[in-house]
Amino acid sequence: MRSERELHLSEFYASLVMLADRLDGTRSLSNCTGRDGWPTHGVYFFFEHGELRTNGEPRVVRVGTHALRDTSRTTLWNRLAQHRGTQAGGGNHRGSIFRQHVGSALIDRDGMPAGSLEAWVSPRPRPEWATVEADIERRVSDYIGRMPFLWLAVPTSTSQRAYIERNSIGLLSNLPDVRDRPSSTWLGRHAASLKVRACGLWNVNHVEEGYEPEFLTALGALVEGTAAPG
Repeated sequence: MRSERELHLSEFYASLVMLADRLDGTRSLSNCTGRDGWPTHGVYFFFEHGELRTNGEPRVVRVGTHALRDTSRTTLWNRLAQHRGTQAGGGNHRGSIFRQHVGSALIDRDGMPAGSLEAWVSPRPRPEWATVEADIERRVSDYIGRMPFLWLAVPTSTSQRAYIERNSIGLLSNLPDVRDRPSSTWLGRHAASLKVRACGLWNVNHVEEGYEPEFLTALGALVEGTAAPG
C-alpha cells in the first residue's frame, strides 16, 4: 500500500503534467527571452535530463519564486533571467543561489584549480580569480540553460507564492524520508551544500520543514486556471 506522502507526490506530479499540457510543454532558458509573454508573478519548477522519479517520470530538481518582500519589484522573468545568465554565457552567481549551487558542484566534479570553490563562494569577487570565475559562470549558464522547466502564474499575493514554493519543496525533499532518489550521476551530489546533496534538490530553504497537504488543492486550482500561451 502506498504511503500518504506517495499519494501526495502523485497528485503533485499529476498537476505538473496538466500544467505542461496547458503551457504546450516545458521550456529551456537558453531559448527564452523577456518577450515570451511571461506572467508578472509566479513559481517555477526545474527538471534535469537523466533525473527520474522512482516510477520513471521526470523528477523536479528545483522549485523557486521571486519578490517575497512586498517592496520588491522583481518579476518572474527577472528571476529566471538571473538564473539563466547573459545571452553571451556570463552570469552572476552572487545574485542567484541556484547558480552558486550548480557552480560549486561543477568545481568539485570537474576538479578545478585549488582555491576555486573558496573564491566562488566569497561574498565579493576576487580579482585574481576573475578568469576562472568567468569560465565557471559560462559552464553554469550552459548547464542551467539546458534544464527543462515549467512556470505557474500566481497572483501578486506574496504569501501565496511563498506558500506554493515552501510546500512544494517540503513535499519533494528527501529529508528525512527518501522517496525519489537522485541518480548516481546527478550533479547535485557534488554540491558544496550538504543539504543539496541530501535532499536531492537544488534548494536548501524549506527542505526539512515538511508540507501541508492542503497546498495541493491550491496548486491544482492555479493549474486549472492556467491559460494556454498565445
